Amino acid sequence: MALIPTTILTGFLGAGKTTLLNRILQEDHGMRIAVIENEFGQENIDNEILVQDSNEHIIEMNNGCICCTVRGDLIVGLTELARKRDAGLLAFDRVVIETTGLANPGPVAQTFFVDEEVGSHYMLDAIITVVDARHAMKQLDEYEEAQRQVGFADKLLLSKTDLVSEEAVDILTRRLKRINPRAPIAKVDFGRAPLAEVLDIRGFNLNEKLELDPDFLATETAHVHDHDHAHEHKHEHTAACATDCGHADHHHAQHSDDIAAFVFKSTQPFDSAKLDEFLGGLVQVYGPRMLRYKGVLLMQGAERKVVFQGVHQLMGSDLGAKWGENEVRGSKMVFIGKNLPKDIFIRGLEQCLV
Repeated sequence: MALIPTTILTGFLGAGKTTLLNRILQEDHGMRIAVIENEFGQENIDNEILVQDSNEHIIEMNNGCICCTVRGDLIVGLTELARKRDAGLLAFDRVVIETTGLANPGPVAQTFFVDEEVGSHYMLDAIITVVDARHAMKQLDEYEEAQRQVGFADKLLLSKTDLVSEEAVDILTRRLKRINPRAPIAKVDFGRAPLAEVLDIRGFNLNEKLELDPDFLATETAHVHDHDHAHEHKHEHTAACATDCGHADHHHAQHSDDIAAFVFKSTQPFDSAKLDEFLGGLVQVYGPRMLRYKGVLLMQGAERKVVFQGVHQLMGSDLGAKWGENEVRGSKMVFIGKNLPKDIFIRGLEQCLV
């Protein structure tokens, strides 16, 4: 039986997650979606969506969707939903999990890899983060959770862009790309986003999408005057801060985020044994601070690409497509984390090259 694709919907308090969910739950789209409110408090997240009776655990919607409130153990909730589905008591084709506004989405994502029962029923499709264009700059300044939500994202949805200027949206977009350069950014208007922007992203498990996002390195620059990264651009294997060097960024340079991304590139192949040992050591030492990492690797003697990705200490790799005959072969890797020692990562990776 095919695994149930699951989307984690996160975002800071007031970003518009519930508005988006409300649309998913009520629109006549023909999909059978189970929405899980991953709540830890005594009250439901939104009584406009969930029925008033807090004793009700699962609500079936008139468009074929169901809504379920899970307080506490998400593993228990997911397992129970799968059991009822297998028994024919519930019918749904996919799951959307909404986290609370102050939640770190990391442990939710790890649920799909650390529990065998969950892993045998569900496949994590993507982490979607809704970002409040009006309040995000302040939230990113003050709350690490807001930075983490952006850092974990496979896709970012900007809400409330009608309440701010285009310049403010541009400044925020550049900041988001510094934190997470590989997550595409789209605008969402009062929850009206095409479902294709939210579901079947295949951003977390790469599946057949074995190349990185087309704009994966689009914001990378080689400007030697780029803040304090001047010396790092002399290497053939560039560790970029993924920053547009616009005047607006210099004007807002006081926004220094603990969570940020850097990229490693090389056209030389990796020595498999050396890379395995180095990455294993990195994960042991820095795993708790490594939010997301992903890449396409060129390995010595291999005719196929190697795709690797991870969350915190959970890391895995798969064989990808064959290298094209006229394709430029090389490795591209991105690391997103909290105060990661970029120099140690870059130097260590360079020492794993053949």
